[in-house]
Amino acid sequence: MPNPLYPLRFEPLFRRYIWGGRRLATVLDKPIGDDSAAESWEIVDHGQTQSIVKFGPLSGQTLRQLIETDGAAILGPDVLAAVSSDSVPEYLQNRFPLLLKFLDANRHLSIQVHPDDQFGSTLSPPDLGKTEAWYVMAAEPGSKIYAGLKKGVDQQSFSAAVEQGQTESVMHSFQPKVGDCVFIPAGTMHAIGEGLLIAEIQQASDTTFRVYDWGRVGDDGKSRPLHIQQSIAATDFGRGPVNAAPAVEVESGVVELVSCEKFVMKRHELSQAKSFGGDGRFRILAVVGGDVVLSGDPADAPLKRGQTALLPAKLEAVKATPASSGVLVLEIFVPPT
Repeated sequence: MPNPLYPLRFEPLFRRYIWGGRRLATVLDKPIGDDSAAESWEIVDHGQTQSIVKFGPLSGQTLRQLIETDGAAILGPDVLAAVSSDSVPEYLQNRFPLLLKFLDANRHLSIQVHPDDQFGSTLSPPDLGKTEAWYVMAAEPGSKIYAGLKKGVDQQSFSAAVEQGQTESVMHSFQPKVGDCVFIPAGTMHAIGEGLLIAEIQQASDTTFRVYDWGRVGDDGKSRPLHIQQSIAATDFGRGPVNAAPAVEVESGVVELVSCEKFVMKRHELSQAKSFGGDGRFRILAVVGGDVVLSGDPADAPLKRGQTALLPAKLEAVKATPASSGVLVLEIFVPPT
């Protein structure tokens, strides 16, 4: 691994589900080809699904290979210790703990829930839990987010609604606006509604229990599988409705959107150069507005809206300089334990 390190950009990995559209190409300028695409996985280390470095001396290497070569340099010593702990199932050890993606909800996603770490560890093969947060990049008029159950909905009333085909009736929903952030802890029933373009940060998990899919079928004429019993078992029925998280201003031009044990996400409005990292912790930078130039970036081009970079933990502070007006950058990291 070269010394010093540099900001890492990766090849996006596209997922094509029945609810995807064209905005990953038309809005975020991603090379999805002629078909629709639902998700662009930007930074991921999950089994055989691996981000591959796009530029510089490390070009062609996977994120897993980088961690195997020098995990402390990429993750930082405390995160490395956490992901290699005996408390983590062996199958899940020494992986990058987060996954960053962009989603184009051209149609409703299924109403679904994700397990927590304990539940995930019992699966075959085991998986991490999936706590996640959504940042709304674009929203068509009337678009909805379904997040949490309505007040008073318990397991019995939820199960009855599912059995009667009325799952939507027990879901809390609201119309988000651009810039909203929605925090979805594991165990929260949820769905992203049609017309939304989302930046999502989550634990590095790919386990979803689908409880309702709006009665639709795929190209093969078949309904997608549902996971009713697993969904009920994974749901926290004490959580109740979820709305947009309050944006807490922590300094001028910087708001904290989410702070939990899995990740912290802040939004920076950049009107002048600003430094990120350099403190022994990795950073994910995701641009959600404008263009920004990163010092030491071998791509030799601005990081544009819908693009991301990973700043390794051992990397010295990186200067981010606005290359346009309206620059908004999401900064994501794992908090100290």
